[in-house]
Amino acid sequence: MQLKKLIPVVAAAALLPSLGFAQEAVEAAETGMDAVERLNMEMVFIMNSLLFLVGGFLVFFMAAGFCMLETGLVRSKNATMQLIKNVALFSLATIAYFVVGFNLMYPLGDWVVEGWLGGIAPTVLEPAGVAFEDLDDVEYASIGSDFIFQLMFCAATASIVSGAVAERIKLWPFLVFVVILTGLIYPIQASWSWGEGFLDELGFLDFAGSSIVHGAGGWAALAGVIVLGARTGKYGKDGRVTVMAGSNLPLATLGMFILWLGWFGFNGGSQLAMGTVSDVADVSRIFANTNTAAAGGAIAALILTKILYTKPDLTMVLNGALAGLVSITAEPLMPGLGMATLIGAVGGVIVVLTVPLLDKLKLDDVVGAIPVHLFAGIWGTLAVVLTNPDATLSAQIIGIVAIGAFMFIASLVVWLILKAVMGIRVSDEDQVSGLDTTELGMEAYPEFSKG
Repeated sequence: MQLKKLIPVVAAAALLPSLGFAQEAVEAAETGMDAVERLNMEMVFIMNSLLFLVGGFLVFFMAAGFCMLETGLVRSKNATMQLIKNVALFSLATIAYFVVGFNLMYPLGDWVVEGWLGGIAPTVLEPAGVAFEDLDDVEYASIGSDFIFQLMFCAATASIVSGAVAERIKLWPFLVFVVILTGLIYPIQASWSWGEGFLDELGFLDFAGSSIVHGAGGWAALAGVIVLGARTGKYGKDGRVTVMAGSNLPLATLGMFILWLGWFGFNGGSQLAMGTVSDVADVSRIFANTNTAAAGGAIAALILTKILYTKPDLTMVLNGALAGLVSITAEPLMPGLGMATLIGAVGGVIVVLTVPLLDKLKLDDVVGAIPVHLFAGIWGTLAVVLTNPDATLSAQIIGIVAIGAFMFIASLVVWLILKAVMGIRVSDEDQVSGLDTTELGMEAYPEFSKG
């Protein structure tokens, strides 16, 4: 008896795909389109949009990675400040990029300066319920999925700045800078490459943003570190450098692994297509190269710190892995696994050698963001010529210089204005007490201070 009741349900379920296909056939006939072509077109649209969405939420999780890494690498008295900065910066970046930034990169109307401001978006809005009338008119993914994906890159640029200027910057001027960075500065330079601007026309290649995202954030951070100055007590008059150890290395390590995971979306999603067999094969190749580059960077930093300092340095190993990831980001598709490992390893070496260099220059980068994102980003952008035959050294250098000059100068101007108008640095006394209590009145680890 029960079996008889189930038969109509099973039959209906079996008929649903054919009924759906029949509907597709009717709509296709009305528009003069072959039903199979239409179905294939829609599946490509779906799979490409899905890649953007999955890649987008993986890159979103990198916000948690930056937050945990930075919080673990600052002293406990400044932990809450890093937490609130990261939550606020992502939220503000979302709104600034929605209101202004996305349209600067990919204007949906006529708001564009040819080659310099804005460009052509990878997707165009396809309203729900509108029939596809011509295969040539159909874009390859939804505008919503593309916006989410691009937003995550923009927000990551701001996260890079947060760690470099930690432990001595005021909250509100920093957040004002984030709004300007994500709403104006980053989108303008990104449009030069990803919005079909002059760098794209020149042949500059940066697959997922070693320079466009990571280098850009590194230049903005460098400008901020210069204007802000070092933490009180960091550098002595005799040239001595005071080590200000992070409060929670397990948390910092968790942050690094979260970033490593998010990078699969960062690089893999930048394939921008998953509607064909070759696209999926390319995404899997990108995943493999991304992973092995991180491993190469971590191992290189592990070995080099053992050689230089007799004992391995965990913070260098963490940043070595991240530098390997930044290094492969400019071209994660073309290298083989061996070359990808080597590219990442060079990034790890760069971090170990340049962190002390910044200290010699008295540039106080709390989490090592400038070596990881700027220096390794430059290396990764140059390394494109090693594996991509379409890349030229001249175009890569011009791109690095153009992005660097614009990001540094624009950021420097904003930092200087904020310093003059609002003041960006907390007092020496507040630094000694910690920003958690002086700026926020809230401690991350209250039981330690009250025990």
